[in-house]
Amino acid sequence: LSFPSGESAFVLAFVLALAFLSVIPLRGICFSRPPPTNESNLPETKSLRKQSNPQRMQSQMTDSQTPEKIERTDAEWRATLTPEQYHVLRQKGTERPWTGALTQNKDTGEYLCAGCGAVLFGSDSKFESGCGWPSFYIPKDSRAIAEHEDTTFGMRRVEVTCARCGGHLGHVFPDGPKPTGLRYCINSASLTFEHK
Repeated sequence: LSFPSGESAFVLAFVLALAFLSVIPLRGICFSRPPPTNESNLPETKSLRKQSNPQRMQSQMTDSQTPEKIERTDAEWRATLTPEQYHVLRQKGTERPWTGALTQNKDTGEYLCAGCGAVLFGSDSKFESGCGWPSFYIPKDSRAIAEHEDTTFGMRRVEVTCARCGGHLGHVFPDGPKPTGLRYCINSASLTFEHK
């Protein structure tokens, strides 16, 4: 086994250091500590169903109980979204960890899609995962989120998008807390927050 020497070793070390320090964003990779084990502050799944707002979701649903699709041209999306929101939602970009406005948000309310306003997550399902992006263990309504296989960058992951407008939100990983064991790792730029 031989290691690079001289200038190539320096370049390799420099690139690895930048990646580790998140100067180069690593899409969908979270170097996280284990999820919290204190279940007393995690609401039960049943109570989440009771707390969902059927009137708000109903306005977004058709008779078949699937979200009403929103379609816009690329020019309309560019005019509606900020450059960062457009990059994340429409180009499947990823914001750098710990830079999102909602990462440390602990207020009570709902997280909505920045593209179409669909209710995606509640503050009662948000938890501190240590990965640098807002993390949730369950969506407010499972019909509001669509899942897709993502094989970019030589990895197999599950991408999550808004079921209503198709906007890229982030990825879901099987390392979250109980009761679901899931961690929805979501870009802040793909969300807005509404206080309750």
